[in-house]
Amino acid sequence: MTREMGAALRRIQLGSALSAFGLGFTVPYLYVYVAQVRDLGAGTAGVVLAVFAMAALAVLPFTGRAIDRRGPLPVLVVASAVATLGAAALGLSSGVTASVLSAAVLGAGTAVMQPALATMLVWCSSTATRTRAFAMQFFLQNLGLGIGGLVGGQIVDTNRPETFTLLFLIEAAMFVVLGVIASTVRLTRTPSFSDARPTDGTKAPGGLRALLSHRAMVQLCVLGFVLFFACYGQFESGLAAYGTEAAGMQPSTLGIALAANTAVIVVAQFVVLRFVERRRRSRVIASVGLIWAFAWIVAGYAGLGHGSQTMATAAMISTYALFGLGESMLSPTVAPLVADLAPESMVGQYNSAFALCKQLALAVGPAVGGPMGATLHGPYIVTFVLFSLGITALALRLGRRLTPAQDRPSLETVPSRVVAVSLPDAEAGSASASTAAAAR
Repeated sequence: MTREMGAALRRIQLGSALSAFGLGFTVPYLYVYVAQVRDLGAGTAGVVLAVFAMAALAVLPFTGRAIDRRGPLPVLVVASAVATLGAAALGLSSGVTASVLSAAVLGAGTAVMQPALATMLVWCSSTATRTRAFAMQFFLQNLGLGIGGLVGGQIVDTNRPETFTLLFLIEAAMFVVLGVIASTVRLTRTPSFSDARPTDGTKAPGGLRALLSHRAMVQLCVLGFVLFFACYGQFESGLAAYGTEAAGMQPSTLGIALAANTAVIVVAQFVVLRFVERRRRSRVIASVGLIWAFAWIVAGYAGLGHGSQTMATAAMISTYALFGLGESMLSPTVAPLVADLAPESMVGQYNSAFALCKQLALAVGPAVGGPMGATLHGPYIVTFVLFSLGITALALRLGRRLTPAQDRPSLETVPSRVVAVSLPDAEAGSASASTAAAAR
């Protein structure tokens, strides 16, 4: 990595962490703000949260091509400006229409940031450094979210709406900082990714049809959906409902469980990284499925066992901690794999497609898990134990479609990539026989 790449990478990581810090100020309190502080009711709060999530589904299908045509920098700057507007407007909104529209703008802006930041990390890293770059981003984002949530909790007062307005204005300011930092980044060509940068007047080839013909990427998207559905899609809905209804946890204890999840990620990330970066990515993801299956079994003991309330609470906190361990293994594994599967001119589209699958899982997960976790306690646990084991099966199946360098980047001795092995299957037929065999 050159000195210029390192400087750009540090700025991107700083901006990403500060934007996560801003999100941490408001996300945990959005429901309370709309339903209680603005006195718009639980129904409106639910609509606001749904619109916040659904806005991402509306913009992500168009984000990838914009990134590949214009580059991630201008897309990120525009997204940060949109998110700034949405955060500030939401903090000042007192009516239903204004709150819903503001949530849509904020959700769209924050959704576009994800693939733009991911593509920038790809541009600023080589195959050898990409795993650590994504691990560092995940670590800093979780640290920012955790600190933001803690600081925000000391500011908010449900009897004083202006304290919530202050939170949203701080969030808006963090998005402004992200945009300013992004605008100062200078991305130089790298020998490992020289063709990724768009040039004036060129159109990114491929598109949805090419992506769907790439079987390894399709399998990774399916795997990503199951990953986020079985974990993140349950944190604030199904698992929280199960913990309070079946395990008898106090609502305040959920905050401790989420803190345990974040603490494990922060503490374990770089310890786990040493274990992960020299092993096959498919095997690492498969092991996450086993860890999460065990986590769901522990949750089953908490709600369906006959232990004391103290033991049930400890088991639920352990469940969240085990999820955090799995998350710390995924962060340096899945996102770099998306980049290594992408043809050079479609990195933005691949990142956006994967982000779309993630967002779909986050939208469907609470809708399915919430009612099950609250009422169907036994079937809920069994369902997600099976989903977790499905992660293991899907990961092992994906591993058979990856080249040795894609599955285990530490095997590469040369910091360049063979683009042909990452081409969608429909185009791979024109490659040499040996390359096609390696791609399979």
